[in-house]
Amino acid sequence: MGIAQEHEIHKRRLGRNLGVGLALGSFVAIVFGMTVVKVKRGDEMRSYEHVRPAEQELSK
Repeated sequence: MGIAQEHEIHKRRLGRNLGVGLALGSFVAIVFGMTVVKVKRGDEMRSYEHVRPAEQELSK
């Protein structure tokens, strides 16, 4: 036996869930896009965490 009549709160909840889903989906798309761009420009990706600050100035 299903719900015979949909209550107003179900409609509001559906709208809110769609809004949260779209916001989450757009956030994931932005992060994915930024990751793709950063990976494509791989020559500029460097991590200087293992280098002391004085050595960073010399390497430039």
